[in-house]
Amino acid sequence: MITCPKCFKENQDHYKFCLGCGAELPRDASPKKFAPGTPPHGVSAKSASAAPPAAAAPAPAPAARSLDDEVTKLGTGGPGLGALIAAATAPEPAPTAPAPVAVADASVMACPQCGHSNPPSNKFCASCGFKLGKAAVAAAPAPAAAAPVVAPPVDAQPVALLTALRADGSEAGSHPLLAGVITIGRDTGSIFAGDSYLSPRHATFTARTGKLAVRDEGSLNGVYRKLRRDEPTPLRSGDVFRIGQEILRYETLQPLPPTPDGVERLGSPVKGYVGRIALIIGRDTSGNAYPVPETGIHMGRERGDVLFPEDGYVSGLHCRLSIQNGHAFLTDLGSSNGSFVRLSGEAELHDGEILLMGQQLFRVNVLA
Repeated sequence: MITCPKCFKENQDHYKFCLGCGAELPRDASPKKFAPGTPPHGVSAKSASAAPPAAAAPAPAPAARSLDDEVTKLGTGGPGLGALIAAATAPEPAPTAPAPVAVADASVMACPQCGHSNPPSNKFCASCGFKLGKAAVAAAPAPAAAAPVVAPPVDAQPVALLTALRADGSEAGSHPLLAGVITIGRDTGSIFAGDSYLSPRHATFTARTGKLAVRDEGSLNGVYRKLRRDEPTPLRSGDVFRIGQEILRYETLQPLPPTPDGVERLGSPVKGYVGRIALIIGRDTSGNAYPVPETGIHMGRERGDVLFPEDGYVSGLHCRLSIQNGHAFLTDLGSSNGSFVRLSGEAELHDGEILLMGQQLFRVNVLA
């Protein structure tokens, strides 16, 4: 006998696979010649009837019968050997499963934007990045007739268009802006859904015929306007601008006022400097600061007064911060990736302007 190492069922020496679990049996011992319990020609009925009755033995459980038991029964008028071997080695029929009931598949969530099926653990669509909600659980398709398509009103025409731009300048999709007040963000879906740097409610656009304005809704990462090349843009104290991956804040230097009891503060006089730029490294956290003299400063990766040598998105000579009549101006010097100023309050936009929101660039088109 060969004992199966997996389920420990005993099998005949000539078996190659276990009758209990189907695992391949070890072939360590040399196979022995198979000897059936009865002669091949069987036992005659006369001899069987003349045999003295044997004491009744308890019948083994049906699940414990082996092929030897079936072969031994051959001499008691049972079926032929071939039929018994076939019956013993045939796999048990699989239990018949009840017919499936047509119910809603609660394990799938359909994206309301693109229709892609997502597992219920997904918070965002795996196809388009749209934020999924509990209401997006897919239901079984009903044979009901499709709802009629309702045409939009004739006057519901977009008055502006936001077009997402890839790094190479190609278009990645557009979002129309209808007349009125429209709030966009990560929850809006469409071209905004896949950007985790956008706040759920990021900015509000006020669109009218021939005019478009934008207001930051207190977003974490802000709304930035790209500067036109060689056009000075005024900076006020506290304004934030971005070059490459560096976010900087401009601050004017003001003399410290006396204390409430009238004591003047001591300190070295600040002569020749009008302000400073501070590197923003986190929420309400500043890093290195650089003084701004009356003659202004240049910034870049390789040339200038303030260098960012490890930022590959900053051009060799990127921008200039100049002082004119006591006012600061930021000018882009033809950089590859541009210079951006963060908008505060509501700002009017013009056709063809570029906005930076989250990690995406958007071109603004004001339609006539």
